[in-house]
Amino acid sequence: MPAIGITGGISTGKSTFCQCLREILPDAKFFDADAVARQLVDLEEVKEALRAQFGPAIFLPNGDLNREALRTIIFQDEAKKSALEKILHPRIRRQWSIEADRHRKTPEFFFADIPLLYETGGETLCDRVVVVACSPDIQLANLMRRMEIERRAAETMIKSQMPLEEKIKKAAHVGWNNGERSVLASEAKNLVALWRQEKWTND
Repeated sequence: MPAIGITGGISTGKSTFCQCLREILPDAKFFDADAVARQLVDLEEVKEALRAQFGPAIFLPNGDLNREALRTIIFQDEAKKSALEKILHPRIRRQWSIEADRHRKTPEFFFADIPLLYETGGETLCDRVVVVACSPDIQLANLMRRMEIERRAAETMIKSQMPLEEKIKKAAHVGWNNGERSVLASEAKNLVALWRQEKWTND
């Protein structure tokens, strides 16, 4: 069965789209790059790499990573953002590519939820890519509400990513998240029906 990449922009609805897929395909396997990244930063070897690159100020007194401090740094400094990606993304890519290869031999779909899929060249490991998109004003409002930040900070975070328009042009499919959740769920259902007709299925 295929490995399908799910990507988009920050706060465009990737997680919601994946939830819809889980409801339609309860036996499908999912890889969550953000969750893996949160686990990786707790590993001692990764902490050492982060300390060498960013200094001790990004750690709390108990030794845990101060995620908010690190987030502030990387969204204000493109070079620092790139440095963080070089530490984390090879490890993330290695893990999810192994899982994708393993699940291609099973009868279940495999979905990789990877925000920086195109930025890291991860699309080459996917049979299909879905970009979950929404209009700029909805994306901005979603991000401000979710992270409880001001408009300027939200705009900076959005601009630090590859433009959504570029991702849409590269994708095999686009899931539009401008309306109710039920609309996005319907799009997910239609895509699953399409994928089930593809040559990789045995139905």
